[in-house]
Amino acid sequence: MRTFATRFLLQISGFAFAIVLAVSAFADARSQTLKSVKERREVACGVSQGVIGFSIQSQNGEWTGIDADLCRALAAAIFDDASKVRFVPLSAADRFQALRSMKIDVLSRNSTWTISPEIELGLAFVGVNFYDRQGLMVRRARNVAGVLELSDSRVCVQGGTTTEFNLRDYFSAYGIRYQPVAASTVDEALKAYESGQCDVLTADASALHGHRLKTAHPNDHEILPDVLSKEPLGPVVRQDDFEWFNIVKWTNFAMLNAEELGVSSQTLDDALRSTQPDLKRLLGGEGNFGERMGLTKDWVVRIVRRVGNYAEVYDRNIGVGSKLGIPRGINQLWTNGGILYAPPIR
Repeated sequence: MRTFATRFLLQISGFAFAIVLAVSAFADARSQTLKSVKERREVACGVSQGVIGFSIQSQNGEWTGIDADLCRALAAAIFDDASKVRFVPLSAADRFQALRSMKIDVLSRNSTWTISPEIELGLAFVGVNFYDRQGLMVRRARNVAGVLELSDSRVCVQGGTTTEFNLRDYFSAYGIRYQPVAASTVDEALKAYESGQCDVLTADASALHGHRLKTAHPNDHEILPDVLSKEPLGPVVRQDDFEWFNIVKWTNFAMLNAEELGVSSQTLDDALRSTQPDLKRLLGGEGNFGERMGLTKDWVVRIVRRVGNYAEVYDRNIGVGSKLGIPRGINQLWTNGGILYAPPIR
């Protein structure tokens, strides 16, 4: 006959075993994304249906833009091959559901970081890769100096987005009467603006630079200086996989840290020979940070070599050397007067 002490120990052992099983199951569940990505040999990346500088497909099928390059950086970190990405173009209405239903692994689609997707949809923004603002584009012929002169205007806007809500809030706050002309996509909003169905086009200011280039006569249009809202744009993942959340988050941070430490695709080989402690940690010469995330020691080396640091990504896609020609502004590093700042790798 078992003693009370024996029965108690058996109960405790069974309870402890159940905890171990639960913890193991949780660990397996939260690391499924990386496992799935490795098994299929590609990152499924949700992007826009065409925003110049962020994610847009060329006639030969190649995707370019800072959002597209973030996904390439992920592929580089995992596979040492930036081409291992399957781009999935998504509308604003479909983007979050595609992520929730696991149609994509990461949403890198000029999405504004707000609270709603996180508390209502179980999603998580991993950080900011571009600080934007909502702006307004008008025809120069109207000779408009600012938003207060737009009373009774028809304003083209993409429906069902934060852009539409910001427009309503801003114009209401200043008592500006207007007629919204909602479109299902930003391209349809642009077409409506060009055809004269509205007098004003509103979108993220960065996107407006690209939309202006799409018009028949770009110089006939101007972007007003008014700031309707702050728009922190960044990639999004599901909340149920913290390992994957860390990988995407630190991929973004790695490119920022690389820029701050002067490591680019051109200077990488010299940096690898450095004995500077922060460079060694960044590039895998010290510590095992990459391995603890399910990657390799040289994961940042792979990113910089295959894709570049943040400055390289910015300059070739939306900087002054690109078609858009947008100055860095507040998207400079904090060391150069901007607000971009990445936690250190240590």
